[in-house]
This record gives sequence, C-alpha cells and structure tokens, in this order.
Amino acid sequence: MDLQYQTGFGNEFASEAVPGALPVGQNSPQRVAFGLYAEQISGTAFTAPRSHNRRSWTYRIRPGAVHGTFHQIDQGLLVSDFTAVAATPNQLRWDPLPMPEAATDFISSWVTMAGTGSPDAQCGCAIHLYAANADMTDRYFYSADSELLIVPQLGQLLIKTELGRLLIAPQEIAIIPRGIRFQVMLPDGTARGYLCENFGAVLRLPDLGVIGANGLANPRDFQVPVAHYEDREGDFELVAKFSGHLWSARIGHSPLDVAAWHGNHAPCKYDLRRFNTVGSISYDHPDPSIFLVLQSQSDTPGVDGLDFVIFPPRWLVAENTFRPPWFHRNIAAEFMGLIHGEYDAKAEGFVPGGASLHNCMSGHGPDAQTFDRALVADTSRPHRVADTMAFMFETRAILRPTRYAMESPQRQTRYAECWQGLTKHFNPEQK
Repeated sequence: MDLQYQTGFGNEFASEAVPGALPVGQNSPQRVAFGLYAEQISGTAFTAPRSHNRRSWTYRIRPGAVHGTFHQIDQGLLVSDFTAVAATPNQLRWDPLPMPEAATDFISSWVTMAGTGSPDAQCGCAIHLYAANADMTDRYFYSADSELLIVPQLGQLLIKTELGRLLIAPQEIAIIPRGIRFQVMLPDGTARGYLCENFGAVLRLPDLGVIGANGLANPRDFQVPVAHYEDREGDFELVAKFSGHLWSARIGHSPLDVAAWHGNHAPCKYDLRRFNTVGSISYDHPDPSIFLVLQSQSDTPGVDGLDFVIFPPRWLVAENTFRPPWFHRNIAAEFMGLIHGEYDAKAEGFVPGGASLHNCMSGHGPDAQTFDRALVADTSRPHRVADTMAFMFETRAILRPTRYAMESPQRQTRYAECWQGLTKHFNPEQK
C-alpha cells in the first residue's frame, strides 16, 4: 500500500489534501477556504513551554462536536482500575493470546495485563495485548485518557486517523496522540500485538548526553502522515475512552474529515530496525538505558514515568564479559514482550507474542541453560545477536497485574522454575 509521509519527531508539520485549504498567516480566519471549519486539538496545556507544547490546527468538513450523546458501554477485558488485585513480587510470564473465534475488531480485542496510576490523575500507564480479526468498518475511536503506543507482533495495521493514514507492520510502532480519532483496518485479516496507554507526559526522544549528537532513534526516521480526508455519511459509531471507561455515540459522518492541518500533535510511525544501537567495545555492559527509544518524563529529573526500550539485532564484542543480560534487581517495573525471533537471555518459553513482568526489586536474568552456555562461550570472538526484536515498557511505579493476567490460561505458572537449575558453584579453595 503506497502511503505518503512527512519525517521528523515533534516538529511543526503542515499538510493539505486540498490545495489551498491551509490558511495563510493565521489559524482561524473568519471564513475558511472551501467552507471548512477551523478546530484546534490541544494535547498539552495552552501554557506548556514551547519545547513541550503539543497542538494541531485542523480544517475539517464538520467540527468534532457534531455527534450524538455518549452512553457508557461494555468494555470487556479493558481495565483502568488497578486496585482490584494485589501486586505481586513473583516473576510472571505469559504465552501469546490466541486469535478470537468471533469477529473482534482492534478496540474490542484489548486485554489489560497490568497498569499503574490513573488516567484521571494523568500519571502512570496501562499495558494491553490485542488479538483482532475484523476491521473497524463503521466504527471510530479516540482516547481522552492517554497517548497510545502500538507495537504489532503479527499482521499489519492500517491506522486511518484524522490527520492521515499510517500503515505499520511487525517491528514498527505507531504513536497516536491523546484525543486523535482513528480507525484500524487489518490488511492481513488478523493482527496481534501489544499496546501501552501513556497517561503521563507525552512521549519524546531522550536527550543523548555524552553519546553526543547522533545515535539511538534518529528524529528523521519517524514518519508523520500527510492529510487524507473522508467525506462519508452514514450511521456510524464513535467510541471514546474517558476516565477509564468506554463510551459510545452515534455519528452521521466520518470524523476523519480533515482536509488540511498544521501542528505537532500528530500521529507517527517508526521502524525499530532503524535504531542505532550503542554498546560496549571493551568490557562489561552499559546499562540498558542505552536501548531507550522513547520516554515520558516525570516530575523527577532523570526518572521517567514510562520508558520504551528495545533489544534489537546487535554485535556483542565485550571481552572477558558475561554477555547475556546480567542477573538484575531493578527499582523500576519491567513489562517485556517479544516481537520477533529469540531473546538472548531465555532458552525457551518466551516466544513472539508472549510477555513477562518483573516488578520492583524482583530478581530476574538468564535462565540456567543460558547461564551455563554463556560460561563457556569464547569471548575473544564477537557474537552476532541477529534474529531478535524484544522490547520493554518500564516504569518507576509498581505495575499491578489484572485479575485476567493472574488467572489467564496463558499464564506460565511454573515460570520461576527456569532459575532453579542455577546451582551452587562456590568453592573458597579454588579461585
């Protein structure tokens, strides 16, 4: 599918599907060209610093207020209250979600696995899995609660948004800003993956510090859609996620009716394979923060509300070093998924579409089989970790698993046994 994009992250973009639809020199003229309406979508407070401010002006066929009354609807396995189940220090892991038997679109397929904070307080996050087999043909959606980070694992997603269309495939991601209306179609018929709702500050690229001007995710590799509008009338549904619940309203037209727009509150996509990986070329591991793609900053400098980290293909060259990820206890909570291939710290059980959760100070690291193999590895030779793409949603807060996650048939209840083969080697008489 041939779609057009603009490049950059957090830039001020401008795009028009109808030449001449963008006003010149002002945002809301008395009469907008072609009989369009001017409407601003603000993703941050009006007074946010310019470097953090997010807003877009849209020039559309009808204003966003034109729809019926919202009524609360059933939300299936979608959860935004994370107090129902006690958080656990136990290591948790799950097999992939099976594909549904009944017709299930992208929104209806969300299954909440864990979360922290609250959309009302605008802090924290919620982590979901999705497995869908139907298009959102006459249905549209937006979240007033969160910015959405979508991580496909199986099948493409054609995301039609107010500001244009994004086509993403496994090993790509999409970011849909808070409040942007969209619709998801499934070009391959089925799709499965991961979704993180960011309730906090908008995602941004991290500063590089001593790394310098280049490396990690490059801004020019992020792609923003060009304007593409629908002038479509009928009996449609507009679903809103508001204060942790789903609400439905009838709407007589497609809300994807923006003929032109400019601003920086815009959806985008990014190919994870373009990440410029940084690593050690002498000994030991740098901290895994070198794999940071995006961050949602908190009110504490250097401590994020949400990090999105990936573990892509890379060379391991550190000498006299235990090369798999070391045994670790972390103040942050780590929810991990596998998009493609194998993860180098686990020999089996962690498969594409699966997930794991290691909460604050819960010990984790390579299993016994991986440890034994790494002990005898020849570290005088480089090793290519080639067939992999794993990721992590990490937060400074404790992630509380949902009841579904704890009782799911996909939960691997014997996961912790993978470390029981790590036997005592200590001998004070032999160094």
